[in-house]
Amino acid sequence: MPVAGRTPDVIVGICFHGIGPPPAGLEPEAHDYFVSADLFLGVLDEAARQPAVQLSFDDGYASDVEVALPAVADRGLTATFFPLAGMLGRPGYLDAGGVRALSAAGMGVGTHGMSHRSWRGLDAGSEHEELAVARSLIGAAAGAPVSAAACPFGSYDRRVLGALRRHGYTQVFTSDRRRARAGAWLQPRYSVRRGDTLETVRETILAPPPLAERFRCVAASQVKAWR
Repeated sequence: MPVAGRTPDVIVGICFHGIGPPPAGLEPEAHDYFVSADLFLGVLDEAARQPAVQLSFDDGYASDVEVALPAVADRGLTATFFPLAGMLGRPGYLDAGGVRALSAAGMGVGTHGMSHRSWRGLDAGSEHEELAVARSLIGAAAGAPVSAAACPFGSYDRRVLGALRRHGYTQVFTSDRRRARAGAWLQPRYSVRRGDTLETVRETILAPPPLAERFRCVAASQVKAWR
């Protein structure tokens, strides 16, 4: 995201999934991650006024290109998109041309894996498919190398982080609902969900959290990273 002056040391990562009505046939739990266009645009307007906000989009729904891309670009912002390689071209999802359009517009493109399953407890073959094959497919669609990953469900442990390092990922995005350090390898984010309003986003995401909450979030992340 372009900013004037010094780059912020602390980043507020805001993650969206789908915008507007969910695609037909989507599992009910995923509906909670679809937000209205009005809420989405309102959060973008807030983000445009706050240089420390970093935007990202998980799952690779068609709304990434149909709604998010023009709105982000119109405000002079950038974002990173994390599609699922195994869903490319399916109804309601991006196809390869959509991924290429994101990359051509100057947006970041990373991987969310192949099939939206947790990366914890994978055997060697499944790990290769999720972290290597999916990355290659998304990179081919984007026409550019992929070096960032977003953990499905925000789920990770020490073994997952070790595998991501071995595969050479330069940044890994989670859903730990805390601030991130600019340039750090691990990038926590806050997900915006269907039940949110612009006011709750301001209060629970954009406003600085109380000190006790910050300590709790850091401690929880450390437990996840070492289990």
